[in-house]
Amino acid sequence: MNTTLRAHLALLLAMILWGSSFIALKITVNEMSPMIVVFLRMAIGTVAFLVVWPWLRHGFVYQSGDWKFLLGMVLFEPCLYFLFESQALRYTSAGQAGMVTAMLPLMVAIAAYFFLGERNNLKQWFGFLIAVAGVIAMTLTGDNSAQAPNAILGNFLEFLAMVMAVGYTLLVKHLVKRYSAFVLTALQSFSGAIFYLPLALLSDWPSQISLSTMGWLLYLGLVVTLGAYGLYNFSLGFVKASTAAGYANLLPVFTLLFSMLILGERLTLIQWIAICVVFVGVYLSYERRSIIPKEVPPGITG
Repeated sequence: MNTTLRAHLALLLAMILWGSSFIALKITVNEMSPMIVVFLRMAIGTVAFLVVWPWLRHGFVYQSGDWKFLLGMVLFEPCLYFLFESQALRYTSAGQAGMVTAMLPLMVAIAAYFFLGERNNLKQWFGFLIAVAGVIAMTLTGDNSAQAPNAILGNFLEFLAMVMAVGYTLLVKHLVKRYSAFVLTALQSFSGAIFYLPLALLSDWPSQISLSTMGWLLYLGLVVTLGAYGLYNFSLGFVKASTAAGYANLLPVFTLLFSMLILGERLTLIQWIAICVVFVGVYLSYERRSIIPKEVPPGITG
């Protein structure tokens, strides 16, 4: 198997892992406080990064003045990002939350237009409006269910999580010129564990944590955090950044697939049509020239 094929397989597996993380988060927040879930995930990730830190620390040489960018990065994600997303999955289904993430590349493009002076053509703006209309239609046409007791609120909270991911992406675009993606991810896990510790301590802890829930927490902290990023960064050594960015559009597809297979979620015909509208909008607004350098890690979605 040649390296290019391995890189594409690595990208595909990374998207599968990120897509499955929504299901893991949905299951765990239904069994315990979201703040406890996120803290344990961050703590597990931190321990994992401490184990491999001797191999990572050579990529970290602090440069004067970067504290404000690093602080902003961790504040956007994971601190505020997971604050919104963990709450979102209490009210909406994993599948619908995954569909909202399809808007992230478009939102980054708009933010880059205003803050970085990057230009988008009329077709891209039109595609963005179509994608937004599709997400709104998907939200409003869905009936409340056990998986989505308040889809409107949940999808809005997931949208706010995407806003945080946009801020994170713009800051990392600057920071990745100085620090490796893995070092930045390690800093996120460590900062997230500190941020969520007091929130977790103030929450009602369950009398016991089942083995299945602990398994999902380990999956989030180890497999998703380390595995997905490792696969993504490996692939970027062999494929173009625009190629890797294109795979991100598979995230909502895998999330929907896992939510139906594992959680038994079902969508109405109108919602399926709305999902198709979202993908049409994403396709129309897709920038063939990547606006994000290949070294930038994607937002920690899910």
